[in-house]
Amino acid sequence: MSQCAVLILAAGLGTRMRSRLPKVLHTLAGRPLLAHVLATAKALNPSRIVVVVGYEADRVRAAFPDESVGWVVQEAQLGTGHAVRTALPALEGLNGQPLLILSGDVPLLEPRLLQQALEDHQQANRSLTVLTTTIEPPTGYGRLVRDGAGGVVAIIEERDADPTTRAITEINTGIYCVASDRLPDWLAAIRNDNAQQEYYLTDMVALAATEAARGGRPVGASHHLDRTAFMGINDRSQLAGMERIFRDRVVGDWMARGVTFVDPQSCWVAADAVIAQDTIIEPNVIIGPGVAIGADCHIGPFCEIRDSRLGPGVRIRAFCHLDGADLAGANDVGPYARLRPKAVLDQGAKVGNFCEVKKSRVGAGSKVNHLTYIGDAEIGSGVNVGAGTITCNYDGKHKHRTVLEDGVFIGSNTSLVAPVRVGAGAVVGAGSTVTKDVPPGALAVARGRQNTVENWAARKKK
Repeated sequence: MSQCAVLILAAGLGTRMRSRLPKVLHTLAGRPLLAHVLATAKALNPSRIVVVVGYEADRVRAAFPDESVGWVVQEAQLGTGHAVRTALPALEGLNGQPLLILSGDVPLLEPRLLQQALEDHQQANRSLTVLTTTIEPPTGYGRLVRDGAGGVVAIIEERDADPTTRAITEINTGIYCVASDRLPDWLAAIRNDNAQQEYYLTDMVALAATEAARGGRPVGASHHLDRTAFMGINDRSQLAGMERIFRDRVVGDWMARGVTFVDPQSCWVAADAVIAQDTIIEPNVIIGPGVAIGADCHIGPFCEIRDSRLGPGVRIRAFCHLDGADLAGANDVGPYARLRPKAVLDQGAKVGNFCEVKKSRVGAGSKVNHLTYIGDAEIGSGVNVGAGTITCNYDGKHKHRTVLEDGVFIGSNTSLVAPVRVGAGAVVGAGSTVTKDVPPGALAVARGRQNTVENWAARKKK
């Protein structure tokens, strides 16, 4: 297949979304709609990618700072034909390469469909190929009009169609493969004498068909039965429906690779998540963007994991929340645990029920088992942190570090007032408030002296 160029139309407001956010920045599986389309385009290895933006153009461009694409701004949204005309200067010098025109709100489109359309286009030496599918009822879509021999004649938008045309079920997907050398002439001839008073890109089909009838290169359609691949998003209901479709696709792919989902339809997995073989995902789990889960892990029900890395053999029990955490492997977390950004668990470290860890490292084999807060801390290996312990890391203005060296034992209900260091092998008695460093191997007890009054209860009754 020879090289092509790609033009993506992403200038629209998306009125029916009822949102201040540009439609192409609404997310599907944790990734903006436009990001899905860009990924499909890049899979074709095109000579260039040009994106037309309009509404909130700066905001759209800012969402893709690392994309090597050409950005074109359509200042006034006067229709798809006007959008492509605006992009012509950025498309100069294609030297006869075919141009694929895509929509920024069609996220399920797969590269193989575009490759097939390109092959059809080139093998038939066409000037234009339109991708079509069949929908019943075809409400809201432009209809593909053919002649008696099945040749492509035109695309008629529903607003401008008569009853006979509206009965056609083959619809335009909004995706085209065009001869880049003919495109400027077609765009110059498009007029806005229609119901919307816009310059419809679809009108180029009739212009190309007229040229073909006069001996020019032929016009054709690449028809596909999988209509879900061409579904666009116009409102939030359609976006929710697309989430279900995409979720089923992603979860199905991971199951095919050896991941177990106990109840696939109750789980949600981001597009960029990675899950290794023989991991088990229980019901009602959210695996968000930036997650990598190693082999032989077990994720319990009602957990949410985002931007986190889990090594092999990790067990996350029910109702846990991980965000920005790194777990080396063979860790046991929860139930009801929260690991906040920069929480790091070394090999075999354990964080138990109703515990929170933030910006801290828990060393290999260490245990933070019950009802504990660890913030801005460095915990060595083989440490035991008793129930109800907290690191008092914030003085009202600044955060301070707590260091527990290897082999430390912290008794229950201890407050570690940072900055403080407990030396290797030291023991802190239960109920202590530690404000000073504890030397290695020492015992620290910092609590009020117990007073016992005998027979106090009986005297009180009298």
